[in-house]
Parts: sequence; structure tokens; C-alpha cells
Amino acid sequence: MEGPVSIKEIFAQLDGKFPMDEAVVEGDDFPTALPQGTTFQSVETFGTSAWTITGRVMATDPDGTETLYFLKVAYGEHGGTMLRGEFESSKIIYGLMPKFIPEPVGFGKFKVQNPATYFYLSEFVDMDVATAPEPAEFTGRLAEMHKTSQSPTGQFGFHVATCDGKMAHTVEWEESWAVFYRKLLVGVCKLDLETNGPWPELERATERVATKVIPRLLGPLQAEGQKIKPCIIHGDLWEGNMGINLEAGDTLLFDAGSYYAHNEMELGHWRCEFSSVFRSETYTRHYLQNYPAAEPVDEFDDRNRLYSIKGAINYSAGHPGSILRKT
Repeated sequence: MEGPVSIKEIFAQLDGKFPMDEAVVEGDDFPTALPQGTTFQSVETFGTSAWTITGRVMATDPDGTETLYFLKVAYGEHGGTMLRGEFESSKIIYGLMPKFIPEPVGFGKFKVQNPATYFYLSEFVDMDVATAPEPAEFTGRLAEMHKTSQSPTGQFGFHVATCDGKMAHTVEWEESWAVFYRKLLVGVCKLDLETNGPWPELERATERVATKVIPRLLGPLQAEGQKIKPCIIHGDLWEGNMGINLEAGDTLLFDAGSYYAHNEMELGHWRCEFSSVFRSETYTRHYLQNYPAAEPVDEFDDRNRLYSIKGAINYSAGHPGSILRKT
């Protein structure tokens, strides 16, 4: 798969104009673009994103009602993987909890051939992204999402590739959570080496974690008759990927890169240095009141530290030279 296309370079070429295409407006080959009977009115750049160009679409419904949509555009086959993954992730979360994520409307490819351009269209929700969520309310809803989800195969994984930021997850189905997480982590570490270059100490540490630490900490979760449920997780959950609906007051997720995982995996990001709000122990404490730690409970913190490694190395892979590679 080709690497990510530079959004900064593309945006500079656009000279401030938002890229729009008939595939979004007409939906001839992509019936999941603007709903049938909806008339496109305008589009404007809205919000910021490190890996995509984002905009707000104004359209008119058949009854004359004006409706807003949120549009994300990404480039290259990697961009298609990223937005398809978000679309499929959001569909599952929305199906479980419609008020916990903006409604996904469509995914598709622009008719323009060069460069290859993909889009993701969703409901537009005006939200506050600066205020920290109320811990009990937010973690209660998150735990509900984890509890009510059901893996279609009964295994850990996902049916399409998804991304954490711009980095693709390894999500092939596995019965063993320890095996799944090992492949996920090793894949992320490989991406980091490709981005930041060789580091023998890190490579030796990765090998030890993969062959010793993961079997020791995650193996017991499915040993001697013990089971853990594969839960849908957001996949990149930190305060930068959630907000508060200004109209309803509910917390909302966005930018999902999901897969079915051990529910505690979701909390690993909260330990990473790129997270500030969720690093407060109150969020983890409230979450565990809704979804208690797996047995052995006294190893929860060790598992949490292990899960955080994936988030830290993934961030390093996406941000060359990041200090998170060392922490």
C-alpha cells in the first residue's frame, strides 16, 4: 500500500478552495453519498485535521429543509483505507448508540482520477471540543458501548482495515487476544522503524515484549476456562477525538478507527503523554465502576501500561522525531 499523501501540499495547491466532486453531490456510483432527493447548495472549509481536509456541506432536503453535513477528504489509497475504516467503524458504533457518534452517511471515491481522492460524509454536529467531559457520564456511555457490542465472528479483529491517526492497524481475526495484540503491536513497531529509522534497543525491547510480556500478562485472560469478550472500541480514543453536543449536551465520539478488542485496550491511550484530560485517574476509576477490570484484577495496571505502548509507538510512527518513542 502506498504511503500517506501530504495534506499540507495538497491544501497549498487548492489555494483555499475546498475540493468537491460529483461523486459526493450526485452519488451515481455511490448511493451512500448525499441522500436521494437532497440538493447540494454549498461547501466550505470547516475544522482542522492532521490527515484530511474537512468541510461543512449545506444541502436542501426534498421538503426544503436545510441540512448540514460534515465532509472529510483524503488522498491516495492510504487515504481510502483511512476513511473506509472510519465509515465502517462509525456505522457499528452508531448502530449501537446513535447519540454517541455523528450518523455516518457515506463513503466513496471522487470521479476525478488524479490524484485518487476519497471522501467520508457524516451528519454535522456542532460540538464543544474544548471542555472536558463529565467523567461519570462519559465513561458510563463508553462502558455501555463496550458491553452491548458483539463481535460478528466471536473473535478479535475487524472486517476492514482501520487506522489510528494515519497509521493502519493490523486487524486480522484472531481467537486469542494475546496473539491479536502481539500482531497489532509488532505491526505498529514496524511502522515506527520505517518512519524513524533503526534503533537496536527498541527492536530488542519489542521482541522481549512480544515473546515474554504479552504471553505473561494477556495469556491468563483466556486460560483455565477464563474468557474475555471481544468489544468494539473506538481505537484512537483521547480527548482530541471527542466533544460535547452543543444542542443536546451529550458526549460524542468521532474519528473512529475501531476493532473488536479487550475492552481495557481502550484505556491504554489515556496513559499516553499525548493525552492530558483522560490521563486523570478519575476517568479510569469511573470507567472501572461501570466495567470492572478483568481477572487477575491486580494486574490491571500492568495490562494498562502494556496497552499504552501501542498508542505511544503509533504516535511516534505518525510524528517523526516524537519524544514518545523514548517514553
